[in-house]
Amino acid sequence: MSGSRVLGTGSALPRRVVTNAELAETVDTSDEWIVARTGIRQRYVAGEGETTSTLAIAAARAALADAGVEASSIGLIVLATATPDNTFPATATKVQAALGCQGGIAFDVAAVCSGFLYALATADSLLKTGMATRALVIGAETFSRILDWEDRTTCVLFGDGAGAVVLEAPSGEADGAGILGTRLHADGDQHDLLYVDGGPSSTQTVGHVRMRGPEVFRHAVVNLAAVLREVLEDTGVSVNEIDWVVPHQANARILDATARKLGLAPEKVVVTVHDHANTSAASVPLALDVARKDGRIKPGDLVMLEAMGGGFTWGASLIRM
Repeated sequence: MSGSRVLGTGSALPRRVVTNAELAETVDTSDEWIVARTGIRQRYVAGEGETTSTLAIAAARAALADAGVEASSIGLIVLATATPDNTFPATATKVQAALGCQGGIAFDVAAVCSGFLYALATADSLLKTGMATRALVIGAETFSRILDWEDRTTCVLFGDGAGAVVLEAPSGEADGAGILGTRLHADGDQHDLLYVDGGPSSTQTVGHVRMRGPEVFRHAVVNLAAVLREVLEDTGVSVNEIDWVVPHQANARILDATARKLGLAPEKVVVTVHDHANTSAASVPLALDVARKDGRIKPGDLVMLEAMGGGFTWGASLIRM
């Protein structure tokens, strides 16, 4: 049986665009260096009054409008973020209050760049149990707030943004639409390859992103290719049947290498990293919304979502739109 169905998508970006050329004025880097190694040409950076919650709220409202449903019908909000507004309460409760749908379930999920996949699987499971009939699943980040802007190996990679989907419990309709299969993984032994060097319990500070890029690259290509194969095996779908892959937008070279490892045609991969950089948990729903709104992803398409992030965490989900 198909899982929960995607009714609509939405996204939101901060007002300010920061180009590679602008970064090169303050960091020892260049547009050529960044593009050659990452594919990134610009990123959006949150300014005064823009937070993870404001971006999440805007993306949620756009998704509700796209789905044509009222906020009052939402009984579950799962928000994936590594950059919450506060240590607590959950940023999801701010979204809930802003939308006026209090009384249901609202909580955050922390799985960094894989967060949206974790949130999607969690919401799908809860909808199947009858805990709610409709959910908002959101990925929202303001990674600019935890970057060391003097570290060119990390500060050029990330941006801010949010993406959201409206999910509805399985209806039993015979069209086959919905989440067909999901696989999630984690490997805590790889903690020191990608992490933030602070936190309430350890340092009583927010800290900054630290990363060992070459090692992350190698793990990403292997892990993502493996989890995609797992989902294909679970669902009985072949690589050739996939209409679109919507990957975590970490690095254009990772996207290319993963596609080659699986034998995927490059034109089937949705790429937005050049415009948005790595928006962590927001990157998959943001790219999904872009590809739906520009007409690439259509109803009935088979779409594979995949991501890997700090932890390490990684996962993939196959959806019939």
